[in-house]
Amino acid sequence: MKSKLPLYSTIFLAIVFFTSSCQAPKELVYRDFKNLKVEKVGFAATTLKVDLIYYNPNNFGLQLKYTDLDIYVDNNYLGHSSQDYQITISKLSEFTMPLAIEVDMKNLLKNALPTLLGKEVMVKVTGTVKLGKANVYKTFPVSYEGLQKFTVF
Repeated sequence: MKSKLPLYSTIFLAIVFFTSSCQAPKELVYRDFKNLKVEKVGFAATTLKVDLIYYNPNNFGLQLKYTDLDIYVDNNYLGHSSQDYQITISKLSEFTMPLAIEVDMKNLLKNALPTLLGKEVMVKVTGTVKLGKANVYKTFPVSYEGLQKFTVF
């Protein structure tokens, strides 16, 4: 007569299987930005559009659901971006994230001159993104800092 595994042993094996197959995603890798353009100009705020290029180092696909980011240039607050997305990210590949930034016009003059002159500036991005897989999402912190050279002309 065949012996059956007790119910709690089967449940335990199922939990071990599912938790070992669900690993925490690795952090997305920033690569570049493209297509920086002014979308809307206003006295209080101006909207900039830019495409950010990222790489997914994970061996599984992800979905980007939401971003909430503050952008600084040379430690001066430039603006904020808060957007809902539905971007599907393939495994081990680059992807483009379109970003709309509401620029604080009071701080624009502090940042515009070095940028227009083509000088390298320190860009800092802080905030959170919501990433997930199979419609299960988790919020991850974003903290990027690096030198960027903007060329307008």
